[in-house]
Amino acid sequence: MGKINLRGVILGGLVAGLVFNVFDFLMYGVVLRAGMEAAMQAIGKTMEGSPIWLFVVLDFLFGIWTVWLYAMIRPRYGPGPRTAVIAGLFVWVGMGVLHAMSEAPMGIIPVRLWAIAVAVFLVVAPLAALAGARFYSEPA
Repeated sequence: MGKINLRGVILGGLVAGLVFNVFDFLMYGVVLRAGMEAAMQAIGKTMEGSPIWLFVVLDFLFGIWTVWLYAMIRPRYGPGPRTAVIAGLFVWVGMGVLHAMSEAPMGIIPVRLWAIAVAVFLVVAPLAALAGARFYSEPA
């Protein structure tokens, strides 16, 4: 087992993070925008003035974490798309399913919105992992 290529993790992670950011913009800023605004209004908040920069940074950190996970499981499962998809599915469980399950009981965001986002993220997380994994290789 070799060492992890930290440069590859960061480069691939930034690519995966870009995929996550595009997903978040399209999902929460376009497709679910009206529903999210209504949910925020119901608790006396608005989406205006929210720290969007924080979500952008977090998506890039999630991308780096995704490619790091790919690098960690690569020696066991082998390099390539199958391993990237496995890493993406683990990320989907952690970032999508468990996150939704932890926030849904609070009732701030309707379950329908969570369900849509989690279902779409089932496709997005493996795609982000695939995109990031293309930029990762083991050090020579």
